[in-house]
Amino acid sequence: MRVLLVEDDDRVAAALTDVLRRHGVLVQRVSSGREALAPHAVDLVLLDLGLPDMDGLAVCRALRRVVDVPIIAVTARAEEHERIAGLRAGADDYVVKPYSSAELLARMEAVLRRSHRGAATVPRPVDPVTPPVLRLGSLEVDLAARRATVSGAELRLSRKEFDLLAVLAGAHGAVCSRETLLDRVWGATLFGSTRTLDVHVATLRAKLGDPELVETVRGVGYRMRAAVPLP
Repeated sequence: MRVLLVEDDDRVAAALTDVLRRHGVLVQRVSSGREALAPHAVDLVLLDLGLPDMDGLAVCRALRRVVDVPIIAVTARAEEHERIAGLRAGADDYVVKPYSSAELLARMEAVLRRSHRGAATVPRPVDPVTPPVLRLGSLEVDLAARRATVSGAELRLSRKEFDLLAVLAGAHGAVCSRETLLDRVWGATLFGSTRTLDVHVATLRAKLGDPELVETVRGVGYRMRAAVPLP
């Protein structure tokens, strides 16, 4: 595995590089946003959001436009609105400092598993019997094209947001448990973060423009208003 580590703190970068290399990871470290945006042949990006020359969220958005590898935001910014901003900027996961090396390695494995570069192919959420296009009022979800629109306007969804939408819409109004959603979207319940699920539901609701489309079933999970296949 080749990882681009974007971290301006030399002490933190050295410690993390040592841990990663001991686990067989090839690490390329840069300390600024400008360096991060230069071409790099890597499989995953670990991105600190507190960079000296550029806002980390801007770097994340720029990276997402030009690369198709998982991005994990690794930052001290712990507030919910900051997590949501990181995910909306294109991060595939969000890890708050301080963290254990075991957790970070597990999250790296998880995002690689569910990316097209990992051992498991994605998207997993779509069942062969699920209709290729689903409609919920003005919302249309094209599973084959991985495209969702509201009143004809395309939604800018991250990979995980689309996978989450596909699972919920494909359930035709049935409740999807938290465990099911973590397994289908994040690849494994063992490493899945229930907080990550809640944040993604929140961002999905915001992008859909109708919070009531995704309903919370307390103590169980989430469901979507019954999806109707297009004729």
